Amino acid sequence: MAGSRGHIADNLQVLLDAELIADCPYGPGGLLIDEVLEIDALKSMVRVRMPVHPDLPLTREQRNHPVFHPPHLSGGLMVHMTGMVGFVHAYYVFGLRHADGWVGYGVRIHHARFENLGVMHVPLVLKGWSTNARRSPTKILARYTFEFTQGSKLIYEGDQTALWTKSARSQKRSEPNSGRPAGPRDSRSP
Repeated sequence: MAGSRGHIADNLQVLLDAELIADCPYGPGGLLIDEVLEIDALKSMVRVRMPVHPDLPLTREQRNHPVFHPPHLSGGLMVHMTGMVGFVHAYYVFGLRHADGWVGYGVRIHHARFENLGVMHVPLVLKGWSTNARRSPTKILARYTFEFTQGSKLIYEGDQTALWTKSARSQKRSEPNSGRPAGPRDSRSP
């Protein structure tokens, strides 16, 4: 079944929530998942599926050799996918919306291990969960553990921290009389 799938963009609208796709700060060529497999808010965990094929970003630029550099999923792309798993987690578990001004960035990779090469045409299951989160009204600092598997093989594991912030501009939109553009205060400003 995985080998018969086309590019991720071909299947994205059918297998993912349209609101999740619309809220993502990346388009289909950056989101790269085709299915949310599990959301467990009590365990603060999500699992998603990522098709693996030779036309993925970075992966398509490989100059392969059957012995010295066989075709494989790019390690750099797997690090990017920790951000996409973090986005799905923030969307479903923390309830954050990019459209409401929330944005997240990875701030530290504490540990990253590439256990095995990810092979072509076998989907990856990407699992991520928050092990700790500190919240304020405009920020969430979350530590995540990630496990990416392909079949029974562990491909990647990581321990990373991300910071989610709500922009001041989005907060002003919800305040009364905030139609005035933001700018330096003048003598008429309270």
